[in-house]
Amino acid sequence: MKSTSKVLRVLYSIALVCVALHAGAVLAQSWPSKPVRIVVPWPPAGAIDILARALAERFTQRWGQSVLVENRVGAASIIGADAVAKAPPDGYTLMITTEATVTSNVHLYKKLPYDPVRDLAPVTQLINLPQLLVASTDVGPGSLKELIAQTRSKPVNYASWGAGSQPHLLFEAIKAQTGASITHVPYRGPADVVRAIGAGEVQLSLASAATWFGLIRSGKARALAVTRAERLPVMPDVPTLKEAGYPEADPNAWMGLFATGGSPKEAIARIRADVVAIFADPEFRERQLLSRGLDPVASTPEEFAAFIQRDLAFKARLIKLSGASAE
Repeated sequence: MKSTSKVLRVLYSIALVCVALHAGAVLAQSWPSKPVRIVVPWPPAGAIDILARALAERFTQRWGQSVLVENRVGAASIIGADAVAKAPPDGYTLMITTEATVTSNVHLYKKLPYDPVRDLAPVTQLINLPQLLVASTDVGPGSLKELIAQTRSKPVNYASWGAGSQPHLLFEAIKAQTGASITHVPYRGPADVVRAIGAGEVQLSLASAATWFGLIRSGKARALAVTRAERLPVMPDVPTLKEAGYPEADPNAWMGLFATGGSPKEAIARIRADVVAIFADPEFRERQLLSRGLDPVASTPEEFAAFIQRDLAFKARLIKLSGASAE
């Protein structure tokens, strides 16, 4: 009897595993069965919004469901991220954002309404985001180092979109290293920063290469450095930040795709697989990524989670160096 009972327990366990595997396969095939929402916690326009809308269009084609992009703006992306963190964990609420939301804010704010590791599920690192440090044309010629040296007698302003943003961390780190006289002027978002540089309201800023291309081509701004290990193929004459003399100020910018924490792994795997397929499409890769100066990544959820842990430690050191605080 005991032997028969043990065999039955084993068979029951095997049956449960089979049911679970079948349920996962069914979910992977049936998801999504309703519209999907992609939250962008930053204002419209700019590289993040452009990529989110391009991906939403391709996801709609692949999934046969509407994929809507919603800009939930405010509090340095905290409002949008909190909405995603508190959404039902079913894979139907996604977020595309930058490292500020996940690895910077946790060091800048004493208390966040969400835990970026627990409440957000990494799907894939979409982009390694090269940033261009630019100057308005009214500051005159010269390298970044020459311009920084000149600020001791001729102070300048730099624009950012708030405490902890990429330009804020970079320029505050440079100030801490050099004693440069550079004053922070915060704006609402990258689009406003571009307008301010073009109008000559501020002299310096930093944003994605794609964000600046139009202004540089129009002659209203010039690139001083790129935050990348190598020079950009589309701008080979612009030195890297390391070549310009400030490697420790690099904000290590990136874009990632997240779901609500606890979302089904099968749905996350499906989304990531479709990102890989979309990024592999030559037309999408050239038009939406490479021509905009974006480095595609498409890592696995596990690789992305490990990358986030490394970036959390890196941002802790950078923010300490910069002395930046949002409170």
